Amino acid sequence: MLHLRGQTLKPFFRSISTTAAGGSAVKSHHNDDKNNHGFLPANKHLNSWTEPKDPKEAEAKLAFLRREYAKKVREFRKEYIHEMEMQRIEKMRKDEAKKEAQRIANEERKVAKAAEKKAKAMEREAAQQEFRKTLLKERQGKLEYWRMREKNFSEKKKEKQDLLRRQSSMWIDEKELEKKALEAIVDTIQL
Repeated sequence: MLHLRGQTLKPFFRSISTTAAGGSAVKSHHNDDKNNHGFLPANKHLNSWTEPKDPKEAEAKLAFLRREYAKKVREFRKEYIHEMEMQRIEKMRKDEAKKEAQRIANEERKVAKAAEKKAKAMEREAAQQEFRKTLLKERQGKLEYWRMREKNFSEKKKEKQDLLRRQSSMWIDEKELEKKALEAIVDTIQL
């Protein structure tokens, strides 16, 4: 881009590009805005001043215009204050609604958390009960196994004692043993 002492020549080139080779202007979007623009109706006070001949009449007319202007300014201010008050009230209402919605959401979240805690506590209690039952079953199983072993052990001990008693009733003293052995040998020889 060409610079001429700190200024660009861009606007210059733009104005050249908007005109065609034949010299007729090509419509751009800038020109469309000017053609489509709608102006406000003229204010009745503009150009309504006619120079009075009497200075007192001019002063009275000027005072009337000033009063009318002050009245309109007061009305505009009242409207502005009223609008600002309505916006403030609307903002307060929206803030209150937002706070209420947030409060309700917080309460719902607290209720959900409490329900979740309660459910987890119930699950934990059920798991503990199941663990206790399993532990109790294992203990009962071990106790039954121990009792069965003790019973078998005591039965075997009893059998041993019975066998020992039976065998001990057959025991013979050493003196009689020689005698019995001689009798048994003699009995076998005689046969």
